[in-house]
Amino acid sequence: MATKTVSDLLVETLAAAGVERIYGVSGDSLNGITESIRKQTQIRWIHMRHEEAAAFAAGAEAHLTGRLAVCAGSCGPGNLHLINGLYDCHRSRVPVLAIAAQILSSEIGSGYFQETKPEHVFAQCSHYCETISHPEQMPRVLEIGIQTALSRGGVSVVAIPGDVGLRDAVEEGPRLHFPPPNPTVCPSEEEIEKLASMLNGSKKITILGGAGCAGAHTELIELAGKLNAPIVHAMRGKEFIEYDNPYDVGMTGLLGFSSGYRAMMGCEVLLMLGTDFPYQQFYPKDAKIVQIDIRGEQLGRRTKVDYGFIGDTKTTLRALLPKLKQSEDDDHLKDSLEHYEKAKKGLDDQATDGSGKKPIHPQFVVRVLDELAAEDAIFSCDVGTPTIWAARYLTMNGKRRLLGSFNHGSMANALPQAIGVQVSHPERQVVSLSGDGGLAMLLGDLLSLHQLKAPVKIIVFKNDSLAFVELEMKAAGIVDFGTDLTNPNFAKLAEAAGLLGLTAETPDEVRPMIVQALQHDGPALVEVLVSRHELSMPPTITFDQAKGFGLFALRAVLSGRGDEVVDLAKVNLLR
Repeated sequence: MATKTVSDLLVETLAAAGVERIYGVSGDSLNGITESIRKQTQIRWIHMRHEEAAAFAAGAEAHLTGRLAVCAGSCGPGNLHLINGLYDCHRSRVPVLAIAAQILSSEIGSGYFQETKPEHVFAQCSHYCETISHPEQMPRVLEIGIQTALSRGGVSVVAIPGDVGLRDAVEEGPRLHFPPPNPTVCPSEEEIEKLASMLNGSKKITILGGAGCAGAHTELIELAGKLNAPIVHAMRGKEFIEYDNPYDVGMTGLLGFSSGYRAMMGCEVLLMLGTDFPYQQFYPKDAKIVQIDIRGEQLGRRTKVDYGFIGDTKTTLRALLPKLKQSEDDDHLKDSLEHYEKAKKGLDDQATDGSGKKPIHPQFVVRVLDELAAEDAIFSCDVGTPTIWAARYLTMNGKRRLLGSFNHGSMANALPQAIGVQVSHPERQVVSLSGDGGLAMLLGDLLSLHQLKAPVKIIVFKNDSLAFVELEMKAAGIVDFGTDLTNPNFAKLAEAAGLLGLTAETPDEVRPMIVQALQHDGPALVEVLVSRHELSMPPTITFDQAKGFGLFALRAVLSGRGDEVVDLAKVNLLR
């Protein structure tokens, strides 16, 4: 019987922890690990074209399942490519383990070919980062990394020199044989009484919920009913809060609704639940603010807080609800809901086919997609304008899911996240809302769809520009520069990669092309030629922003680009 190697024990330990896939790119320093994967049937190697995409894909799997997902990179440049995707995983607090292969152990410290210091490189995007230098450390170091990623929510990195992976294992097998713990956290009885007393004595309460409301939908709705409180959600809370919610008044922030902004600015008490919403300018200045979060270090991090409590949302609300009285004052709620209906109508009016004119309004594309997509579809969206349209026009219903780089804000996240979702959820419909800039940045992993036979559907918003960056420049009064994209025909490129490639050039082509893509038995890409000059207005316009747009218009005219100002008016005023 062959002797078990350290790499064999590593793979066995991951399998025992429930890992089913490892995303990565092969390399010589990973040979021991990939050979161990080849010899067994529990873990599948997911061959990506770029390690950054591998990290994004692993993060998407972890986001949806809540279980540990794994990515790997070979020594030096291989694992360095993981870092941006790992930053996204870490900031999104999803449990991901990264295997960072290292050079020969005897050469460490000599400036050897491809030598880096993983312990230093990954320190800022992980809770745990250690090197296995001796066989005796396996599986203990790996299991500590697994437990840290699961318990703290985030990234662990285990570095291992290629030669150490090929040595004989010392331990017989995994040491941990229990499922991931699932504790509940609740404020003390005294704190719950204090919170209940304060809420019972307050009027005009608004709830701001985030991703920490996952799994607490029933309790959240009951809370809003008792308090007669409108519910505003942050972007990462959309998929958990928006559906079956008669108290929903939309998002706030740069991507949000004027109704969400109004409900927060007009309240006397703001109750924050499981959110780390970062934009200080969107918090009320004079309201009393209560924050409940399972992470105590986040209390008061974004705004002044009058009451802070440590607890998970579901457990805390279950303890709080029996102590609350039914509010009789519903004026604030009614006003907020009426404003929400007006705000939604305003956005719906923008999502038109433009009377068949070119270019296509991107809002119309997402509204059509929302109608056609499966009731349990999973969407990923690139940062920038695809995130805006997803936030405003995709409907969450309790079965659908929505992923993006909402905390880290990285370009090129949508396609690799969609790959991770599709290979881990092969029975679900998966749609990537990709910007032309984001898709081009990690374009190589378009090839992964064909190789993996992953039937992801990609909607490409082709406007030949970094459109959101241009909007930021216009708002600052700057004539846009360095944002042009000379793009290929993405549909033909997709066909060359083995996908179904389709193009929608006019509004009447949008629906049939999306239908054809969604019905296709395999990966498909729909290239939609959308307006470059579509404005996405924030819920409130500051004086500086208005001044910035005015300066932009003046500078554009004076620099000979007055046609852009005319195009802006045509696209946004003449629908």
